[in-house]
Amino acid sequence: MSFSMRPDTRKLLTTGLGIFSTGAIAAALMLTVFGGVSRQGPHTNSGWLALMVAMGCLPTGVLTLALALAKVIGDLRR
Repeated sequence: MSFSMRPDTRKLLTTGLGIFSTGAIAAALMLTVFGGVSRQGPHTNSGWLALMVAMGCLPTGVLTLALALAKVIGDLRR
């Protein structure tokens, strides 16, 4: 039995992975390349920008991936 995803499910998966990956890369850059983080926050302006990108992208990416996973499960039941 073969399984083929519907186009909207595939689009949700790729979009969710892209958003989440962007946030994860921004967080990694903030912690390493852009000077690190202390109790008061990032040390550089680039670090602050990376923090804002990570804070926006990580929750949005997780929610998009959760919706995509629910659609995959729904597609499997059809």
